[in-house]
Amino acid sequence: VQLQAYGGGLVQAGGFLRLSCAGSGGTFGTFSSYTMGWFRQAPGKAREWVATIRLSGTYYADSVKGRFTISRDNAKNTVYLQMNSLNSEDAAVYYCAAGQRSSMLAVPSTYDYWGQGTQVTVSS
Repeated sequence: VQLQAYGGGLVQAGGFLRLSCAGSGGTFGTFSSYTMGWFRQAPGKAREWVATIRLSGTYYADSVKGRFTISRDNAKNTVYLQMNSLNSEDAAVYYCAAGQRSSMLAVPSTYDYWGQGTQVTVSS
């Protein structure tokens, strides 16, 4: 299973970006059944959970709630992260991840597959 994340870039504080993560290969024919998550990692910091989408709904870290929206297009095997009102604390490498577990969604080890990461830079 391969995940390809893209859509990062440089944005001014207060701006927006939409990240995409396309899945392919393996058993991804049942993409809709996968738990899909976004994590981020800033330099010198641990990987931080951002959001997750699964059959039961969507879930967000408190730091992004109300600003970020996770969604998916199962026909395209793609999950999105719409990020609005970006600030300097959102700057990081963003990773998408896929798994089949239904609990501990904020824990990286819950996920079995990871994309390569896409850089988000926020300028003040």
